[in-house]
Amino acid sequence: MARINKHQTLSIVIPSFNEANHLPLLIADLKRWPCLLEICVCDSCSSDLTAFIAELAGAKLLTLPEPCRGAQLHHGACHTKGEWLLFLHADCRIPANWPKVLEKIIYKSSSKNFAWFFDFKIQGDKIGTSLMELAVNLRSNLFQRPYGDQGLLINRSLYKQVGGYKPIYLMEDLDLIQRLSKQTRIRSLGLPIYSDGRRWEDVSFVAKALENAQLRRRWKQGESSKSLADRYYRNRI
Repeated sequence: MARINKHQTLSIVIPSFNEANHLPLLIADLKRWPCLLEICVCDSCSSDLTAFIAELAGAKLLTLPEPCRGAQLHHGACHTKGEWLLFLHADCRIPANWPKVLEKIIYKSSSKNFAWFFDFKIQGDKIGTSLMELAVNLRSNLFQRPYGDQGLLINRSLYKQVGGYKPIYLMEDLDLIQRLSKQTRIRSLGLPIYSDGRRWEDVSFVAKALENAQLRRRWKQGESSKSLADRYYRNRI
């Protein structure tokens, strides 16, 4: 397989907070990449073995003093060097053929004009999963609104052009996607990304959708991302 030249290095940015149970599996998926690769784990003072696992795997480890996914993503992007950036959540899994698909995109010069996302999937067999996946993928493709748990592949020049992730506590993904969609198309990679099914075990999909809609409405009305994040994560405990 031909190798991407040094100017087309892929940098992967993973925000983390106590993700020791998930990170090894994701890094194993990422190690399938046959070309130049930079993995950056931007951690927010985890109390488990997240930092140790990241360093053991050869990832670049950056630390921030508090959980703030927008700040973590922004910090990771600023401290990586790849021409292409891939942002992923630590609790996701990606299929074995992901390198083949991404290489085709990265090699094509016109690809840098677009942003790219994975198709949302939920691990497990909970009732209603298929409807949830369908709704998310319709929203992503028809309305150009993929969210952070679907990953984001973007050329660094386009990332800089739209201003990148803002260091906010919540809605960092929607904030960036709204700016991107005003400038370009956001396209599907045609690859699934699997969200940890345990996140959804005790959650009603309908209740979750309503909660997220309420959070988005309050954010658009001007409520601070810190206040929204406090409520969001408190409800997940």
